[in-house]
Amino acid sequence: MPIHVVQQGEHISSIAGQYGFTDYLTIWNDAQNASLREQRPNPHVLYPGDNVYVPEKQPKAESRPTGNVHRFVLRAKRLKLRIVVQDWNGHPIKNTPCTLVVEGQTYQLNTDGDGMISQEISPEARKGSLSIRDMEVELLIGHLDPVDSMSGWRARLNNLGYNAGDADKEDNLQLISAIEQFQHDTGLVRDGSCGPATQAALLKAHRC
Repeated sequence: MPIHVVQQGEHISSIAGQYGFTDYLTIWNDAQNASLREQRPNPHVLYPGDNVYVPEKQPKAESRPTGNVHRFVLRAKRLKLRIVVQDWNGHPIKNTPCTLVVEGQTYQLNTDGDGMISQEISPEARKGSLSIRDMEVELLIGHLDPVDSMSGWRARLNNLGYNAGDADKEDNLQLISAIEQFQHDTGLVRDGSCGPATQAALLKAHRC
């Protein structure tokens, strides 16, 4: 089987679906992906250009007597989308109705006591939107890059309400300003550099 080169917006569940695997762990836990697992602890946060080894599919045989009707159930891992919704002051919007739309499928949900919603979606889903109170937010599913990349810093800062700018414009001064503000708010040394301590704080605040 091939080496799959990750494209923007892909994660391990979507890759598994492309190759006909119902359980992404069959690919992720393959020995030839050991170095990738070490580099990317979260299989659903990959980086464009990462190489994923796709093993050969192994046939499974089941013995059943002839002349009868047999029912087989295909067990597939579902992809769960989790979102924590906060107001402009960074406080969770608790126990509030909202509308999640993913690839044309509409879900009427309520945030929990932490401001979180959780919904199973198709592994192939790429786009969606969330409407709550007077806000509507566009969702790009699978587009979050690892926290050790500049695009990963910027996305998490923007998601947390810090204006880190648009990746397409590459405004590094705006990104540095957002990093400094985040460092100030989390009690870190305010140096504008997203080193290991700041990356760890971003992961904790963003939850992924």
